[in-house]
Amino acid sequence: MQKLMLVILLFMVMVATPLPAVAQEPVYAEEHFYRARVLEVKETEEKEHEFFTAIEQEVVVELTSGPFRGKVLTIYNTFFPGDPVYDFILEAGQEIIVVEIGEAGLFEQVHVQDMARDRGVYYLVAVFLIALLVVGRMKGLKTIITLVVTIYLIFWVLLPLLLEGYSPILLAVGIASVAIAFIQFVIGGLNLKSLVATLGTIAGVVVAGLMAFWAGSLARLTGFGSHEAQMLFFMDQTIDFRGLLFAGIIIGSLGAITDIGMSLASAATEIKQACPDIRPRELVNGVFNVGRDTMGTMANTLILAYVGAAIPMLLLVMGYEIDWLKVINMDIIATEFVRGIAGSIGLIAAVPVTAILSGYFLAGRRR
Repeated sequence: MQKLMLVILLFMVMVATPLPAVAQEPVYAEEHFYRARVLEVKETEEKEHEFFTAIEQEVVVELTSGPFRGKVLTIYNTFFPGDPVYDFILEAGQEIIVVEIGEAGLFEQVHVQDMARDRGVYYLVAVFLIALLVVGRMKGLKTIITLVVTIYLIFWVLLPLLLEGYSPILLAVGIASVAIAFIQFVIGGLNLKSLVATLGTIAGVVVAGLMAFWAGSLARLTGFGSHEAQMLFFMDQTIDFRGLLFAGIIIGSLGAITDIGMSLASAATEIKQACPDIRPRELVNGVFNVGRDTMGTMANTLILAYVGAAIPMLLLVMGYEIDWLKVINMDIIATEFVRGIAGSIGLIAAVPVTAILSGYFLAGRRR
């Protein structure tokens, strides 16, 4: 056990230590990926080495995608038994992903990259879209449109601008505001209800970002609480990683806060229609009561989403019985706490803001 802990400690030190700057950009060999189907497993051989045992499979595959579709290749699949992360035994009929290293079409170096999993993802996405259309009809179609636009804003606007070195926090707030306005007005229509939902949601997202910035600065979070951030540091050291952390919190809380903003604005509209002569203060109180119930469930939803993603890490901490003082002061643990709680505070802040805006815009000002 002591040797295992020593190995883990050395690995963490190696990961956390920045690599020296290299004057010349590294040159990478070309990689070309293809979908393939296993036709035949010719041989499975176990090779004993001094410190480990390796299993090597000689397999015949047929490429089923790309410009060389139909080409039959013989490749090797080597793995080490007992490592469930990387090892998999190939069988005839399986679909896999192979990678060719070097010039395309020569196939001098071809290896098994991974199992083909994308079709399962595509089928699930198709079921999701069909369910939206069947149940939601026109609202479902509007939801799909807002999803496409939101994904476009994140992948084709936010991420490229982040890589170019723009401020992560300002970008996240700007992109989130645009996404919120588009989502609320497409789903709710061009009316006061959508305006109230938009303003309330933006207020909640801004509060979440401010809370994350304040708590992150107080806790001296580095932004390197995940292995992905550490790998990104090795790729590009000009990115503001603390700002990237706060930007992630803003984007991560966007969905839940948008939900509560529209829910409260819709509730206010229904109350106003049921009681046209309702006074602003009464409408605010009614929306506030609805918001308290919604706030409780949505806060749980947000926290549980983060806890669910962190279960392997939590099990690791409990399994090694690490002292709580050490655990709570670990960057990765503190980051998850700030991420979940800052988002929840933003969600809570959206409740009174949306309620007050509902009374002002929907009930009208009265003395």
